[in-house]
Amino acid sequence: MEPREEAVGIGGGAAGAWRALDGEPALLDRVTYLAALGGGGPLPARLPVRELARSAVAVCSLAAAELAAIRAGRRSVPPVSVDDGAVAAAFVSDRLVRLDGRAWDTFAPLSRFWRASDGLVRTHANYPHHRARLLAALGLPDGGDGLPALVAQAVAARTAEEVEEAVYAAGGLAVAVRSPDRWVAGEQGALLAGQPLLTRERTGGSLPLPAAADPLAQPCAGLRVLDLTRVLAGPVATRTLALLGAEVLRIDAPFLPESQEAHNDTGLGKRSALLDLGRAADRRTFADLLGQADVVVTGYRPGALDRFGLGARKLAAARPGLVVAELSAWGRQGPWRGRRGFDSLVQAATGIAELEGSPAAPGALPAQALDHGTGYLLAAAVLRSLTERHQDGGGALARLTLARTAHWLLRELRPEHPPAAGPSGRGAAREADDRGGGEPGRWMRERVGPLGLLGYVRSPVSYQGGPVDWARPSGRWGADPARWTDHG
Repeated sequence: MEPREEAVGIGGGAAGAWRALDGEPALLDRVTYLAALGGGGPLPARLPVRELARSAVAVCSLAAAELAAIRAGRRSVPPVSVDDGAVAAAFVSDRLVRLDGRAWDTFAPLSRFWRASDGLVRTHANYPHHRARLLAALGLPDGGDGLPALVAQAVAARTAEEVEEAVYAAGGLAVAVRSPDRWVAGEQGALLAGQPLLTRERTGGSLPLPAAADPLAQPCAGLRVLDLTRVLAGPVATRTLALLGAEVLRIDAPFLPESQEAHNDTGLGKRSALLDLGRAADRRTFADLLGQADVVVTGYRPGALDRFGLGARKLAAARPGLVVAELSAWGRQGPWRGRRGFDSLVQAATGIAELEGSPAAPGALPAQALDHGTGYLLAAAVLRSLTERHQDGGGALARLTLARTAHWLLRELRPEHPPAAGPSGRGAAREADDRGGGEPGRWMRERVGPLGLLGYVRSPVSYQGGPVDWARPSGRWGADPARWTDHG
């Protein structure tokens, strides 16, 4: 039978990302790609989405293999294999997850493009509180028939930037659709263009890694991770750390609803608890958890945790040697630094939506690739920081931004093939949605969990001797006690 895949050398995207992670360049020789034979392959798009996806997974896998080797006392880092099919399926894992055979509709009716008086606007209203704020900004009641038509009328009466400013002022989410040149000419886009793909800095301390029974198979064994993230990019990162053996405890506020369907996808290997940090008792519980944590990953907009004294630097100061990883949509500087954001909004604001469609009919990437790609880069930054902590006990602070990952895709990664004529937009997104990156069944697993039969995508993070599945399926969001288990 004719082979379905071929081994190919590492691309420039992974080399650049590994350099940003301060990785040893010679280790890149440990990575091999398994690429689909014959042209386009999975994740079809005008932009180099496949290069972004395989590069992010490659450096995450390599960072995991490096940590495994150093914790196991091995001189040689295990070889890493990155399969394009596995990567593509993982990047649409939110579309492929099933519970008792039921799929998840990832976008609500008011999360879409709308035509303003001078252009287009992209909104995000998947959560009830974001929906309510969007409607309040437009002066519309929340409820009743014909709501999409009323939103369309309200948006059409204003310019795209007027809608953007009004909705953000109300605490909602909406962005004007921009071209790539318009985005980078603006203050926020220009600022991010001048920054590195990610930043890492050492924060000192002396906190050695605990002993691990089988560090080669589980390089994060014995490590405790506080997961303060929501939706997709941050949970993808912490899901990956759970795969690698970390005890991951996700903490959410009881008054911020979360989609159980989203948690079915990103809660693999984790436990999930609720704490109201405005209550003194819950603050004490969180302080106890932090006092035993090795890693904290945050995914809230900059400043959101500061009122609780949980900014990145205060977390690092509270537990010297802690690894802190911080994710945001737009970055910590510039006029958009305090804004909320999601992958779909970043695609619209940075020009990706226009490139994947047209100015009149914006499109979308074939996956929420900014979320997934940034998630694997975030996990890689944590893993590299843990490798350094194993050597000297010191902590680290890593920061990543969805909009900076968008700049990487738009202007720094090289396309493998010339873009096809005509808009790829929604057609490409639906094609990937239907086929799940080529052959989703090959990368799917099923497992009985607390809520029923869970069908999920296996992780694309892989190295010789590494883990192949999570220790536990996703459970009910918020149902676990807020405490660490006994590592015994």
